[in-house]
Amino acid sequence: MAPVITTVAQNTTDAQAKVAGSGGRAFVTFLAGTGDYVKGVVGLAKGLRKANTIYPLVVAVLPDVPEEHRKILTSQGCIVREIEPVYPPENQTQFAMAYYVINYSKLRIWEFVEYSKMIYLDGDIQVFENIDHLFDLPNDYFYAVKDCFCEATWGHTPQFQIGYCQQCPNNVEWPSDFGPKPPLYFNAGMFVYEPNLDTYRDLLEKLRVTKPTSFAEQDFLNMYFNDKYKPIPNIYNLVLAMLWRHPENVELEKVKVVHYCAAVSKPWRYTGKEENMEREDIKMLVKKWWDIYEDESLDYNNPLNVDRFKAVLLEAGGVKFVPAPSAA
Repeated sequence: MAPVITTVAQNTTDAQAKVAGSGGRAFVTFLAGTGDYVKGVVGLAKGLRKANTIYPLVVAVLPDVPEEHRKILTSQGCIVREIEPVYPPENQTQFAMAYYVINYSKLRIWEFVEYSKMIYLDGDIQVFENIDHLFDLPNDYFYAVKDCFCEATWGHTPQFQIGYCQQCPNNVEWPSDFGPKPPLYFNAGMFVYEPNLDTYRDLLEKLRVTKPTSFAEQDFLNMYFNDKYKPIPNIYNLVLAMLWRHPENVELEKVKVVHYCAAVSKPWRYTGKEENMEREDIKMLVKKWWDIYEDESLDYNNPLNVDRFKAVLLEAGGVKFVPAPSAA
């Protein structure tokens, strides 16, 4: 079933609509259920605003996202679109995380063809510096950051079992008797892509005949886009585990996007008692997330953001700013 537009932010300015119109660009994220992930999406919306993006944030929501949460998102300037769930073929696959199965619904975002290019960001991601320039990457490729194979959730793979990781491929050589070296593998929490109806239909068709694997839609997307994948630097999707698995590959002062994807260590759930979460760099990154989330000056309806958005648009190319009509 095709996605249905259920709610569009009523407070979206005419200027935003112009930027996000036909042939436009947008960020997009995904939200399901009644839980606390809505906090992550609110934080993401405010982080993008602080980074002075000129593009809107679209939130693809499943039908089980309550109206209260949708109103919170629209009040933060998000464009909310309802999508139908996508389920893989029934089988006995044990997913690395039980909730991964619902992530197949992310495939629906390829149907958002009113946008020519989109940047997908998981709800547990924060953007600390402007990344609008990624929209200018050449078309017809799939851009994402290489993943790490060193966490226990990879325990079922030969990569983990022999200690091979594409983040440090020279540390452990791939055994010749194992066959060809594994292809590059990306983390699907952040990627740059082009919505396309033919691709959308083909993705769903391929899914019907593809056996699900441990990392659900991430494995599927890696298989599907294997020939089109282009790696981008990890500053655009720093997975927390990189800090303790591959610190030599991390220049924290240059990182623009942080992915708080370590099991139960979401910033809004953080206690400091979770594994590896007592580190000072982790505490610093969690604090940076909270500083944005709690900053009322970044709320979409704050009058200061009218001038902020106007200035950003003008700097981006002289887009004419037309104030939104005041609420009755």
